[in-house]
Amino acid sequence: MVNIIWVAMTIIGIIFAIVNGTISEVNEAIFKGASEAVTICIGLISVLVFWLGLMRIAQEAGLLEKLSKLFRPLVSRIFPEVPVQHPAMGYMLSNMIANMFGLGNAATPMGIKAMEQLKELNGGKTSASRSMITFLAINTASVTLIPTTVIAIRMTYNSENPTEIVGPTLVVTIISAIGAILIDRYFYYRRVKKGGVEK
Repeated sequence: MVNIIWVAMTIIGIIFAIVNGTISEVNEAIFKGASEAVTICIGLISVLVFWLGLMRIAQEAGLLEKLSKLFRPLVSRIFPEVPVQHPAMGYMLSNMIANMFGLGNAATPMGIKAMEQLKELNGGKTSASRSMITFLAINTASVTLIPTTVIAIRMTYNSENPTEIVGPTLVVTIISAIGAILIDRYFYYRRVKKGGVEK
């Protein structure tokens, strides 16, 4: 469905440009966009490879395992229906730690695996469980210690101080994560009160 939407938007845009006589501007924008995309990708690859390498070193040194143990009590309180030793807990912790370092590409596979495990815990139902909804909310508004991707983009465009966003990003993502959890809990307990779900 998404592919059909993109194709339709492209065709409509080209037809609109032909009718308005702006096809030359469209061609220029296409080539300029393609050139910028390559530049951004090269910049992102260098930074992501660096941080992924550090993550690998941290994993081999046992640092990620220690971080997981550190956050496990907090995460187990947020997800009380997920057993502490269940694979879903490990995948969720790995996803959150990767997101903390701004490694969205590395976090995505862990997030997908976590959702698969949470679905199994939910008995394979097609409707999302409480844990799945909470995890999605936290994953979307996750705390970010180092916004790696944004720093890479700022470096690509020659920012004078590409890392100046670290502090504001940390504050904003902490607020967004707390907000996401509070909103998630509000709607959950509202459903409980209405008798829509079991506690």
